[in-house]
Amino acid sequence: MRALRNEIVSKLSVTMHKLELNETKWLDFLGTSTDKIHGDVTLPCHSFSKVLRKSPNDIAIEIAENVDSDLLEIVEINVVNGFLNFKANNSWLSKQISFINSDSRLGVELEDEKTIVIDYSSPNIAKRMHVGHLRSTVIGDALSRILLFKGHNVIGENHIGDWGTPFGMLIEHFIECENNNVGEIDLSTFYKEARYKFDNIDDFANRSRKRVVKLQSKDPETINLWQSLVNHSLIHFNSVYRMLDVLLNDDNLAGESIYEDLLPEVVERLTSKNLIVESDGALVVFPDGWFNRENEPLPLIIRKGDGGFNYATTDLACIINRVESIGCDEMLYVVGAEQSQHFSMVFQVAHDAGFMDDKIKAVHVPFGLVMGSDGKKLASRKGKAITLKELLEESISRAEKLILEKNPSMSDSDRNEVSKMIGIGAIKYADLSIDRNKNYIFDWDKMLSFEGNTAPYLQYAYARICSIFRKSSISRESTLESEIIIGNDFEMSLCKSIIGFSESIDDTISSYSPHRLAVYLHHLAQDFASFYENCPVLIPDDKKTMSSRLALCNLTARTLRTGLGLLGIETPEKM
Repeated sequence: MRALRNEIVSKLSVTMHKLELNETKWLDFLGTSTDKIHGDVTLPCHSFSKVLRKSPNDIAIEIAENVDSDLLEIVEINVVNGFLNFKANNSWLSKQISFINSDSRLGVELEDEKTIVIDYSSPNIAKRMHVGHLRSTVIGDALSRILLFKGHNVIGENHIGDWGTPFGMLIEHFIECENNNVGEIDLSTFYKEARYKFDNIDDFANRSRKRVVKLQSKDPETINLWQSLVNHSLIHFNSVYRMLDVLLNDDNLAGESIYEDLLPEVVERLTSKNLIVESDGALVVFPDGWFNRENEPLPLIIRKGDGGFNYATTDLACIINRVESIGCDEMLYVVGAEQSQHFSMVFQVAHDAGFMDDKIKAVHVPFGLVMGSDGKKLASRKGKAITLKELLEESISRAEKLILEKNPSMSDSDRNEVSKMIGIGAIKYADLSIDRNKNYIFDWDKMLSFEGNTAPYLQYAYARICSIFRKSSISRESTLESEIIIGNDFEMSLCKSIIGFSESIDDTISSYSPHRLAVYLHHLAQDFASFYENCPVLIPDDKKTMSSRLALCNLTARTLRTGLGLLGIETPEKM
């Protein structure tokens, strides 16, 4: 209830000043109440006892007795065990909910536009996307959608692995294939076959190393072969992105290859800043404060002893490009938690070298692992790697079986469409509803359940509201100007949930944590379920109440659809 808190602050300041409690002494304590029975916003007065030399309860009572009359027009005040509680009254709630009902953005304000680059997904050429790419892809996509909704210029960059030493062996293997038609390449085995040859056949390894030199020198034939492998891989990547319904496409490609020409400049700039040190034949930077287990300075390798550049070099080149060419204000790197040290060191070196200043915000957005039921990293099934596409197809298939059981009369075309929405939504939401910093267990039964904190539960809440309007023959658009009456606690709770949508968006952005929006949507759906069970909606004998409750239903549906859409999840109107 951020809006309520803001109004309380503005109307309580005079009272608190009289008590000689300036803002730094009380504003930080004023927060959302954990006990909704007593209030929506609460001020614990225990910390003021030493200053005022009174008991917390007496302080709370004194504040309550001296509040401005304007405050009493929007809240009810009570004191419990030293807590000063503020509970929004119906007139304030009605005003807020009426504004949101008529607002196409549901009360979510636009922010001053920033250019934000989000680095996410990042599969490797000549390999199929696997379950390990899921979290980066869906978290990055959700953050992109949410930041776009807040009015920012969001540039998604898919930093694919499409350059470097491995491509020497991949190109040589491609040349040696019996049928070297790129369209016949099986990405599930191609890389493994090339690696086996490289590790076990000396002549092949030598030719691969020579091929790397040709690649780096832009030999036309080698570049054409490389491009063929890239194009073939993109067909697979794009098919997965379409299934996942994420925003990434070929326009977002920003592979390692595009920074190749910038790598020598990275070395030159670091050298000019006296940051480069030669260590065992390699060129490295020793950023301050980093040490290994032996308490020795920890290097960030810029150029290896054999002359090849390292990942850090490419990431520094990325920063130069994003700051100087794109003109970004913020960079988000949605990459696994195991890369935290790498990015911390890269960002520090980029600052030290002047590639970016304090005005540029660079953030690593880490995430945990997807785990199997055995508690181990979900990576294989019966010895075979799980591809992301296979996982999505299985989820759609399982969803279709559930729809057949629940609604056998649904047409084949509708069932196919709804199954995709539920199957893909279930996998996305299972990931996005968990704090991204934590590992989570991949559980089919749980994620496809129509009960609990799942996508099907939220999608069903939306579909249920759509069915209400089909039964009533009243258009949803007609409710946008309806008066919303708050007559009982169930209506009040639902209104408060809806009002919290904007705050949940801002909380999500401030922590780059989509699970905060997911948690909000689940609470909203629960409050709607309580409202629907206790408040009859279609009551022809009471047109005013029916109009109000239909407006609340539609407003809930709009909020669910918008919120799930920001998580990249579709909402079927029938289930």
